[in-house]
Amino acid sequence: MTDNAFGLIYTGESNMQLRDLTTSRSIAAVPFGGRYRCIDFVLSCMVNSGISNIGLITQKNYHSLMDHLGSGKEWDLNRKRDGLFILPPFVTKENTGIYKGTVDALRSCMGYVRRSPQRYCILSGSHTIYNTIYDEMLEAHIKNGADITVMYSVESSFSPDDQFDDLRLQTDDSGRVTDLEIDPYRPKSDFQSCDVFIIEKTLLEYLIEDAYSHADHDFIRDVLVKKVRSLKIYGYRYDGYVARLNSIGLFYKHNMALLDGSVRQDVFNGEHPIYTKVKDEVPARYGKGAEVTNSIIADGCIIEGTVKNSVLFRGVHVAKDAVVENSILMQATNVLEGGQLSHVVADKGVTVKRGRKIAGYDSFPVVLRKNMTV
Repeated sequence: MTDNAFGLIYTGESNMQLRDLTTSRSIAAVPFGGRYRCIDFVLSCMVNSGISNIGLITQKNYHSLMDHLGSGKEWDLNRKRDGLFILPPFVTKENTGIYKGTVDALRSCMGYVRRSPQRYCILSGSHTIYNTIYDEMLEAHIKNGADITVMYSVESSFSPDDQFDDLRLQTDDSGRVTDLEIDPYRPKSDFQSCDVFIIEKTLLEYLIEDAYSHADHDFIRDVLVKKVRSLKIYGYRYDGYVARLNSIGLFYKHNMALLDGSVRQDVFNGEHPIYTKVKDEVPARYGKGAEVTNSIIADGCIIEGTVKNSVLFRGVHVAKDAVVENSILMQATNVLEGGQLSHVVADKGVTVKRGRKIAGYDSFPVVLRKNMTV
């Protein structure tokens, strides 16, 4: 059934709470889980659902993202018909190339939307991580005669500090959405959007043009929230693991959660594999005195010291007598002899000199920006 749907992914989210991780890259290109990027998850969900026509709306800092995606070969999207379409901003008489919101971004790619032969659009952001297929969601959308279907999960915990496009749903017994709240200080509902929507293509065109003509800029605030009573909006519940990378604290928390076998099995479900850019690296190498416990170690790593409860990306080097605990070390991080890291998030290319000791907390990890030397 999903062969009658195309995907549209907006990667222009700008979340200041992710600080140094998004200085030189979009949220979609933020590394996650040892060898993946955020975009890998939603893109793989669409591909696993049989969707072969996917548009990617970019805004800024998308060089790293385009380098990662390439032609879409790893996702089987380098094809003659349909495939992966990168939709960067461009300057025209009406479009300055700087989007004021998601309405502007969606309107700028209406040419792609109109050319797509599929009837339904699966519209998604890029900062929410889960592993599912959209077949049942699309079936429910058609069965309910819905205008828009929103996938949501039940989230009982809440922190105002982690709010970023926090869309909350209230539904009746039939599953129809009766009220929507965006970034509420005290949510009335535990139903939190997973940032993915199903909508018929012609209705999407109408809603975007109508919003643009009324100087509205945000799809959620100005379209969904305002029209919740006039549109038939339904919720679709997802009970799997959902990671929303809304802040440094949540980025750290969800990476650490992968050390739990049940979470790892849910996110990296063998029936719905997560695809990513393939890099040819040698297997991880462990020195004679190396000690590694409860950690994710990517290929290309060289471990000569101690690593506990940590996630290490490709090419990380932990030298002799160095200790890494409860930390996330991205690609090509180098911890020299005697270095001690605890509750640290190190971006790509970080070097920790000999004998340096850096420690944060579960709720406030220390972030070392890209190519930093400490």
